[in-house]
Amino acid sequence: MNRLHIFSSESVGEGHPDKVADLISDTVVDACLSQDPASRVACETLVKDSHVILAGEITTQAVIDYEKLVRDTVRAIGYATPADDPVFNAETLSVTNLLSTQSPDIAQGVDAREAEGKEGAEQGAGDQGIMFGYAANETPELMPAPIMFAHRIMIELARVRHSGEVAWLRPDSKSQVAVEYGEDGKPSRILNVVLSTQHSEEVSIDTIREFCTDLIRRVLPAELITPETEFFMNPTGRFVIGGTHSDSGLTGRKIIVDTYGGMGRHGGGAFSGKDCSKVDRSGAYMCRWVAKHIVAAGLADRCELQVAYAIGKASPVSIMVDVDTFGTAGVSEDIIIERVLRAFSFKPADMEKALGLRRPIFAGSTNYGHFSRPDLPWEQLDPARLAILKGEA
Repeated sequence: MNRLHIFSSESVGEGHPDKVADLISDTVVDACLSQDPASRVACETLVKDSHVILAGEITTQAVIDYEKLVRDTVRAIGYATPADDPVFNAETLSVTNLLSTQSPDIAQGVDAREAEGKEGAEQGAGDQGIMFGYAANETPELMPAPIMFAHRIMIELARVRHSGEVAWLRPDSKSQVAVEYGEDGKPSRILNVVLSTQHSEEVSIDTIREFCTDLIRRVLPAELITPETEFFMNPTGRFVIGGTHSDSGLTGRKIIVDTYGGMGRHGGGAFSGKDCSKVDRSGAYMCRWVAKHIVAAGLADRCELQVAYAIGKASPVSIMVDVDTFGTAGVSEDIIIERVLRAFSFKPADMEKALGLRRPIFAGSTNYGHFSRPDLPWEQLDPARLAILKGEA
């Protein structure tokens, strides 16, 4: 039985230091894949003050000018010149490159080969680990409402900043939305919204708060905003110093923002900076794709999947797929599992092929959640697979 409860989720803007690091890492992935689709990439980025440090393992035939890539990425975010940020900007930052090649001990498990046992010549998983996927029919994206509402605020804030409509906006920003759920399990109202945005020195706090309140009302459902809804806009009253000057940034540190805002579980592995042989990325994308199909097929209002892998093995090592519909399913979970296994394969090579993951598409997934962008392949529904899940094929 559902009960009255409150759930909050946050999102961060593309100028947040952790997201700066994520975007640099994902841009490295795309740069490698655009020249060499067989690239193996595990790139982590650390940003602090005027420094960008690249570390990890890359095996590729691609020829990359990493320093230019970093500067171009930072410039596109909005840290272009000292006028944008005197400490961290594309003109004056320093780049330290600590990238090396992938360990051959890992490569031999991932490469398609004649493996011992029954699997034959199949691509193995790039690491051990557990992956989760989640979907819910609370929003058009089939995502939890709190995280989607927080993303919508950040997307609109970035649009306004990049358009030049508001000259005092700066790249660093965060949002948070608290949603109350009714006894029917559906969002009933928004309790409060927190929005902090970096700004130039001269703008007044009253101007900032008026602008932010108007923006929030523009992008969130009016029917969920009540006279009691509270708005906390730049609560400290000042946010001039931001970005890497006020905080360090590291790839993979915003995995809850990247996924379901805490409402769906996360297996622990970050996404950004990794090619799809790393199943903590491709497996999580696959689980989301399947969960979204289950909810879209009308089999459940909410659904969570889990799979688990061993390094070098193609098939998941746990039960092939474990489904939890939280009591919202219209058919038994055994039936759902049987149909899922007919419609989808969780082997790494099959996931790569089904979702087209050997393409340079990952920088487009970095910001505002990996599971809410309609242009990404794991967010697109396949009519043939939907028919199988519905029992029509």
